[in-house]
Amino acid sequence: MADGSERRTQVTSSHWGAFEVDVEGDRIVATRPFAADPHPPAIPAILPAAVHHSSRVQRPAIRRGWLETRRRDGRGSDDFVALPWDEALDIAAGEIDRVRKAHGNEAIFGGSYGWGSAGRFHHAQSQVHRFLNCIGGYVASFGSYSTGCAQAIMPHVFGVDFLKLLYEHQDGWQVIHDHTETLVMFGGINPKNAQVSMGGITEHETAGWFEKFAAKGMSRVNVGPQRSDAPEGCDWLPLRPATDTALMLALAYVIETEGLTDRDFLARCTVGFDCFRPYLLGESDGQPKSPDWAGPICGADPEAIRALARRMATTRTLITVAWSLQRGEHGEQPYWMSAVLAAMLGQIGLPGGGVGYGYGAIGGVGKSFKGLRGMTFSQGRNPVRTVIPVARIGDMLRNPGQPYDFNGRRGPYPDIRLIYWAGGNPFHHHQDLNALHAAWQGPETIIVHEPWWTPTAKRADIVFPATTPYEREDIGRSNLDDYLFHMPQLVPPQGEARDDYAIFAGLAERLGAGPAFTGGRSAADWIRSLYDDYRSLAAEQDVEVPDFETLKARNWVRLPIRAEGPNRTLFAPFRTDPEAAPLGTPSGRIEIFSDRIDGFGYDDCPGHPVWLPPREWLGAATEATPLHLVSPQPGDKLHSQLECALADVPGARPVTLAIHPADAAARGIGDGELVRVFNGRGACRARARVSDAIREGVVALPTGAWFGDPGGNLDPHGNPNVLTLDVGTSRLGQGCSAHTALVEVGRLED
Repeated sequence: MADGSERRTQVTSSHWGAFEVDVEGDRIVATRPFAADPHPPAIPAILPAAVHHSSRVQRPAIRRGWLETRRRDGRGSDDFVALPWDEALDIAAGEIDRVRKAHGNEAIFGGSYGWGSAGRFHHAQSQVHRFLNCIGGYVASFGSYSTGCAQAIMPHVFGVDFLKLLYEHQDGWQVIHDHTETLVMFGGINPKNAQVSMGGITEHETAGWFEKFAAKGMSRVNVGPQRSDAPEGCDWLPLRPATDTALMLALAYVIETEGLTDRDFLARCTVGFDCFRPYLLGESDGQPKSPDWAGPICGADPEAIRALARRMATTRTLITVAWSLQRGEHGEQPYWMSAVLAAMLGQIGLPGGGVGYGYGAIGGVGKSFKGLRGMTFSQGRNPVRTVIPVARIGDMLRNPGQPYDFNGRRGPYPDIRLIYWAGGNPFHHHQDLNALHAAWQGPETIIVHEPWWTPTAKRADIVFPATTPYEREDIGRSNLDDYLFHMPQLVPPQGEARDDYAIFAGLAERLGAGPAFTGGRSAADWIRSLYDDYRSLAAEQDVEVPDFETLKARNWVRLPIRAEGPNRTLFAPFRTDPEAAPLGTPSGRIEIFSDRIDGFGYDDCPGHPVWLPPREWLGAATEATPLHLVSPQPGDKLHSQLECALADVPGARPVTLAIHPADAAARGIGDGELVRVFNGRGACRARARVSDAIREGVVALPTGAWFGDPGGNLDPHGNPNVLTLDVGTSRLGQGCSAHTALVEVGRLED
């Protein structure tokens, strides 16, 4: 080796899975796939460049304008002053103390998104929330950008927490393989998205299962604007974006009018079909929801709709719904209507039948395991009861004190004076980033933990350099995986970076909450304690987990916790005996009509599913914005993580925009050319990829590129969230509406 250091290799874990890491001296030099992974992602290849990138935050830094005069309006453009750790911690602690004493803890927003590390102890969301709870609490957020709308609506329909439904009750891949004859995928099932999963996914199996489905002869129908949203070989119904509810209604219309409805199931297991049926047949509004009605809305052949409905009613059919469908205005409707359609078919509770959500959204959905509890760093109790929907952060900052509706509750937005963010990049997740940038100037102080100078770090007042997962010890595990990892410290902290735990411990000590936060334990003490508790709980479930030293020596183990079979079928006990195993809804049944939702009086989410066109879709296209933009997850990284390294790869930036040949030809755009994507909210640069795998009138630009500097009229890297609409899905869900966006595309040189 050049410096005489010996190369060493160890395995670690991440949200995109396990991989081998080669280290020389103090540097990560190479990565390789984990040997047991049948379809490993390529993401780890950029890890060495990212960990040692020049964009790392080297020292604690304070924005000059804020340090000198407490100015707020320079966020994103000011330079920063590097300070010693003790001085920076003193300043931050003093500011936190000032805000909580002057305005109360209701003026502090604790932002985190939980994707910072697959490690169980160094989980940024747990760390920041525990710290804030120890000093009096904070305004919290509900849900996620991925599933916030579904998390609000589905408990009303099925009476179960949406994430619990996803991970504990849905059919596994083996059950689907053995029993499903027709798989209808609204929004597709994309193995690209299944590369990642909360806490890590070690064996990536989604693509392999689709190969088995094809070999079996299963009918697989991809319903959506992109052929690439499902594996090769699937039938494709190229639907207009945002029209899935209209298609589902038309399928239900055929089933009902042709005598294919399972009335026994509806009578035993549901309530409200008698309220929904007049709307379906047009008796209540004069418009039957027939295929002839839906065809022009969806851009689908009415005869193809009829044929699909008949097949679904005469075969064992599983309807799957991608998370993307609820990330649009009125996103509650396709989720609710999919449950109604499945109930009419009468197959809910049968192996391989009914409805499922989020298959392919992350790698863990479709895997079935015996759940092992534990290994969670307690966040404690939050004394502040105020909670906002996570996708309404921009509204909160723009409208302090103004009332808003959410899921039957009406209350004012809190007046946030201090934001504390660790483990996330809101200038990736949020919509209409130019508007968020303006709103971000409002709070008095913003504190961020960040390894890199991300767009969020550049818009903070105090930035603490945080370690990456590769610069500290941890344990990697997930309820959605059967592997357990010791995650060794691979390299020393870069620059003066510290763990989130060490940063919060320093602040807590200054604020008189040191013992409450640390419990008198070091990070190493906590890791061993959490692991020992996990091991004891596993033993209670007859699962043998090695002691900590053994795991450390072995690096990883595979646990015997696979669980497949009919017991995993969604709502099987309920189907068998609804009286003995009622759902958690007010009626104990699947609610086709909800008295509770109807009582909220929301015209944008009434008491049963309806077709509500969003304000921006192809049915409302204009000459200025004739194309519908969808913004899928990237395939080359997780969200915006490691983007700094990708930005250095020749040809990797700006992001590629998929566009249909007819749309490209009409604009004189050739494959590979640089284009400008724009609307009234913003503009970004992209590189055209001309393809017939996307529906005409639709363009697709993946998320994840770092938001450019403010003030420019063109985001240089291709961030679609300069274009997306920042409105709630409805007053019920208040989720993000990322897929509600019309744009135009032109050649960049024009």
